[in-house]
Amino acid sequence: MDSSFRWNDACYMVIPMTTQPHIYALIVAAGTGTRAGGELPKQYQTVGGKAMLRHSCETLVRHPGITGVQVVIRPEDEALYTHATEGLGLLPPVYGGTERTDSVRAGLNALSLFHPDYVLIHDAARPFLPRPVLDAILDKLVMPGHAMAHAVAPAIAVPDTVRRLTDGQWHEVPREGLMRIQTPQAFPFAALHRLALENPSPGGGGSFTDDVGLWLAAGLPLEYIIGSEELRKVTTSADLADAEQHSHHSHTIRWRTAIGMGVDVHELMPAGDKQVMRLGGIDIPHGHALYGHSDADVVLHAIADAIYGALAEGDIGAHFPPSDARLKGADSKIFIDHARARIAAHSGVLQHLDVTILCEQPKIAPHRDSMRQAIATMLKVPLARVAVKATTTEKLGFTGREEGIMANAVVTILLPEEP
Repeated sequence: MDSSFRWNDACYMVIPMTTQPHIYALIVAAGTGTRAGGELPKQYQTVGGKAMLRHSCETLVRHPGITGVQVVIRPEDEALYTHATEGLGLLPPVYGGTERTDSVRAGLNALSLFHPDYVLIHDAARPFLPRPVLDAILDKLVMPGHAMAHAVAPAIAVPDTVRRLTDGQWHEVPREGLMRIQTPQAFPFAALHRLALENPSPGGGGSFTDDVGLWLAAGLPLEYIIGSEELRKVTTSADLADAEQHSHHSHTIRWRTAIGMGVDVHELMPAGDKQVMRLGGIDIPHGHALYGHSDADVVLHAIADAIYGALAEGDIGAHFPPSDARLKGADSKIFIDHARARIAAHSGVLQHLDVTILCEQPKIAPHRDSMRQAIATMLKVPLARVAVKATTTEKLGFTGREEGIMANAVVTILLPEEP
């Protein structure tokens, strides 16, 4: 158990929770897709009124268990990619190579900056990713008692008779145990990244058709969950027509952008024996501290208020009454945990957070990066989605007289909306 908490709405209790792993998704979209026909690569052709690539991006980016989504593209497709994924808050795309293995390696290299625990690798040509399949993969991946050593992939048994044609002769292939392997395929990140770097040209210049192939070639264990026919791969123009037909019968999610603003103020007081100020989720050595019922972290309070505002769920006082004695001296991280849980309850995605701190002291610049990292970790979003800046009021007002500190926060959240 760690020191994080979850706020339980039903009984108004603060209870401990386990640390959530950092799981990133990597979508491979660097192919030409010529077999599907058309003027555009298949991943950018329209299916159900939007680019094929956007379907799986939306599913992955809105899942509360996914920390961030990285897409690998061709350099010449950057304009198509930007248009197809507008507003989703994905990580900046990276360029792939001539082989799928090269593209996956490029994506893993980019994700290594975020130190993921696990990675899900998905094909852009499988646009319809059912939420139950994704949930089952994540559950199997982080199953209690499992070491971080196994991979997970969706698979479907082969029900049809299978025969191989060799030199004009048909040979029946026993179908017992035959499985069709789909994506997304999930792996412990460090182990897969190491394999990708150690095998720059697998098979003496060849390439594995999927990432499970590389994993199994290293003798590592693979578990599977039952896949779905909805995860079928789009390869030909006929497949595109089938996908279009499927999209008309599936539940299509539309998205809206919600913006929330939070403002909080706390009075300054002598810091006492500890000589630290709690601000932005970190302790800053200082002769003054902030006064309040909890730890008075004015930055985290403003962030929580902004999130509640974007969700139209009142303010921080409605969720955490100042009169509640159980909150005395509480770590304000519990407010962020609760606010993040409310985003997940709405199946939302926090796209960006911008915080401005108004104070004369302490100087924020030396601590800005630490604050950003602490806040990004609490919100379980990539660091690139969190901005922290500060300004003074030129000695004017209560902040200028160093009587208190103010923080403003603005959040942008992507929320699903029924059509």
